[in-house]
Amino acid sequence: MPFVLFVKVGKMAENDTQKRMLYDKDIREPLFDFLEERYGKVRILEEKCTGKARADVVMITPDTLYGIEIKSDADTYARLDKQVKNYNWYYDKNMIVAGTSHAAHIKEHVPEWWGIFTVELDENGEVDFYVLREPGENPKVKEERKITILWRTELNHLLEKNKLPKYRDKSKKFVQDKLMEKVPGEILWPQAYEELFERDYNTIGQEIEEFRRKRSLA
Repeated sequence: MPFVLFVKVGKMAENDTQKRMLYDKDIREPLFDFLEERYGKVRILEEKCTGKARADVVMITPDTLYGIEIKSDADTYARLDKQVKNYNWYYDKNMIVAGTSHAAHIKEHVPEWWGIFTVELDENGEVDFYVLREPGENPKVKEERKITILWRTELNHLLEKNKLPKYRDKSKKFVQDKLMEKVPGEILWPQAYEELFERDYNTIGQEIEEFRRKRSLA
């Protein structure tokens, strides 16, 4: 019998308690609470562009990068095949969080290594998550794609940590390749995930401008 975890997280507004269909906006905040409770130290990034597609949620832990697709009761499977392909390129593990209208058939639409969580609203207006399948290691992840999630300033920090040249006159792609060539994965990726934990969207413009200034003076 498959392992199923039942968790109650969050409470919907009183005027929503009669609504059985859950939309994306209903799911996100309770989902983030659930993930923090379940995985401990996490950083959540929403609507992260990766390549030509976009991940609903990226979750960083100290040793794993997760891609999370939300498929609410209002969503269809129309774009899921393309989304699955994109997630498989970029993330160590992937999961889909699906409304109960998808529960009967969701396994048919994602690979066997994807985690499957379902979400529903109970009679008390609380959002409940069920773990139908734990996420496994993604055999299709491409490190050359995964590293593109990092900003140039974050790549520069990794060069410094690993005592590599600054490569100020080189492209971002050159730096990405050099890091993967020179730094073993068991060292590089925990460092990269720590950079994502520390990412500050308020200072990125200033950091980029400072990098360009130093490169022009080199």
